[in-house]
Amino acid sequence: MGNTRIRIYGDKGPPVMVLHGGPGAPGSAAPVAAGLAGDFRVFEPYQRAGAETPLSVAVHIFDLHGVISARCGGQRPALVGESWGAMLALAYAAQYPETVGPLVLIGCGTFDTACREEMIRIRKRRISDYIKNHPEHSPDLYLPFQEQIMKWHEMTDNFHCEADANDNLEAEPFDMRAHTETWNDMIRCQEKGIYPQTFTNINLPVIMLHGSYDPHPGKMIRDQLKLYIPQLEYHEFEKCGHSPSKEIYAKDDFFQVMRSWLREALGKLHA
Repeated sequence: MGNTRIRIYGDKGPPVMVLHGGPGAPGSAAPVAAGLAGDFRVFEPYQRAGAETPLSVAVHIFDLHGVISARCGGQRPALVGESWGAMLALAYAAQYPETVGPLVLIGCGTFDTACREEMIRIRKRRISDYIKNHPEHSPDLYLPFQEQIMKWHEMTDNFHCEADANDNLEAEPFDMRAHTETWNDMIRCQEKGIYPQTFTNINLPVIMLHGSYDPHPGKMIRDQLKLYIPQLEYHEFEKCGHSPSKEIYAKDDFFQVMRSWLREALGKLHA
């Protein structure tokens, strides 16, 4: 934990931890963190990189617990997770529900095979439809699917993003080793019945913020999570994909909804 790189936005208000996606995409949550800075004291910790020690969900929980203990002065921060970061927020809150406050899940990842298969189906269809209209890219259809996703993820995942003033903060290389090791362990945890089953420990306010165009099937993920988190709220944005903080048609509404919900939830927590 002592070597964890952290960006801090704002110096007043209740603490909020913003967790990046990937896994292995450090800096990707910068637009979310910067957009919350006016009302909150925002921390954006970089998750541990791939190294000689294999990464796991438990390692990331350990690191996050250290950051919260060191930075929040005994206050219970909100956790705002983007994509994989939303999954980490849930895993952390299931283990340490007494140390955190409300959870915001942005474009939350998947917790079962059915949701992942639906996400793959959507992405394959979008790539195929695009290439039908751009036959110069037809050789890409013969690439392994993971290579197709790496090349075309902006097209499959986002509705219409704009360049953001915080893009210069995001210039971090994608950590494929961290991604592979962490994601493989998350799948192992799901197969062992750890997630989402242990989410019954979470008695905190939780909201999913999801784009209607996001290939992660929001309503399917919501319905599964509500079996374990019955208080879960859900808000879907039209003309919005996997990056609502940068989506032209949804960005303003996204930040308005998130700020309002966090102010109310944190106000009740710290009253």
